[in-house]
Amino acid sequence: MSLSNIASNLFSKGGKAQVLSQNDNDVVIVAAVRSAITKGMKGGFKDTRPEEYLSVILGAVWKKAGIDPALIEDIAVGNVLPPGGGALTARMAALAAGIPDSVPISSLNRQCSSGLQAVNTIAGEIASGQIDIGIGAGVESMTFGFFSSSSQPEAISEKVLAVPKAQECLLPMGITSENVSKDFGITRQAQDEFAAKSFVKAAVAQKQGKFKNEIIPITVKFVDPKTKNESEIVVDKDDGIRDGVTAQSLSKLKPSFAEDGFSHAGNSSQVSDAAAAVLLARRSVAKKLGLRILGKFVGASVVGVPPRIMGVGPAYAIPKLLEKHGITKDDVDFYEINEAFASQALYSIDKIGIPHEKVNPWGGGIAIGHPLGCTGARQIVTGLSIAKDTNKKIFVTSMCIGTGMGMAALFVSEQN
Repeated sequence: MSLSNIASNLFSKGGKAQVLSQNDNDVVIVAAVRSAITKGMKGGFKDTRPEEYLSVILGAVWKKAGIDPALIEDIAVGNVLPPGGGALTARMAALAAGIPDSVPISSLNRQCSSGLQAVNTIAGEIASGQIDIGIGAGVESMTFGFFSSSSQPEAISEKVLAVPKAQECLLPMGITSENVSKDFGITRQAQDEFAAKSFVKAAVAQKQGKFKNEIIPITVKFVDPKTKNESEIVVDKDDGIRDGVTAQSLSKLKPSFAEDGFSHAGNSSQVSDAAAAVLLARRSVAKKLGLRILGKFVGASVVGVPPRIMGVGPAYAIPKLLEKHGITKDDVDFYEINEAFASQALYSIDKIGIPHEKVNPWGGGIAIGHPLGCTGARQIVTGLSIAKDTNKKIFVTSMCIGTGMGMAALFVSEQN
């Protein structure tokens, strides 16, 4: 493939027709799966190490695509709180998944967008002609990583801390949420109403079996917290989704991060454990191998924003993405925007002017959970499920990123 063709694929602003077009050098998705999302420290994966469920998901994605795993040329895994510097979890999981040791792998960390960044990395390698087939994945065990001392720096340079913007990177995420609330006038009532709707949508989707086809059941050991008895259980559904949540019930919860604050356990994303994987290929190669194409990866954009209000990232990443591809917000059928906090999700949605009914049709991170390194890949899996279920085509995924960034990606479903 010539450099001019690569540049045309990566930087074209051809509008909606170009986005929907199909070309041999397109980056396409041929399989996308995830584990259930379980509550950190309490849920189904609380006694299971992340490499175990990541291994199952990596194995499931290549088997679902129906390819020889030796054809996979690279794997990228997003992981925010990895033990062993990040290398062990990903490599061991891939080998345990039946992927040959000839297939290379890397782990990466762009905080909450890590799973999407992993997919974007593999897509970029395909688009530039480096590889033809690869896996972008994400995993997180917040059970074992969230409060681990190994995930925190021992010390930070005093010279760097003397720079106010740099020091703001240390602000707790909950405080950045409160900053968004105060800076932009996002009320407690609005946040609770938004969160309640997320729970309602997720509960309805779960009752209707909407998530079933995207979740790979995983058998794990589970220690009963009361009796301490160990047993085997099958984890096959998101266990953080709660039915019957209302804005009124959420209004009774105390603020979690500031005495006069608006963010609390019910309108903030859940601490979660999960893994997800997306198998990508060049369209011409997918067709040659007879693989079923689920959709097209069109492109992604990432931006920086002030660390003290890091949650506003999607408000700037999404418009940049749409502008780069020559489409408007109205050309997009639906959006999967991570709900790190109701404050930042609401601000981003309203700042762009996206109709609320187009956002997170089956609920978001507040109701389903936000396993940090996994979310970016999980949103793609769920987005493809929504597109198939609703006969929609164009969708966008996006999230804010700790330390002050935002990322967004554009996809086209080809399932209908």
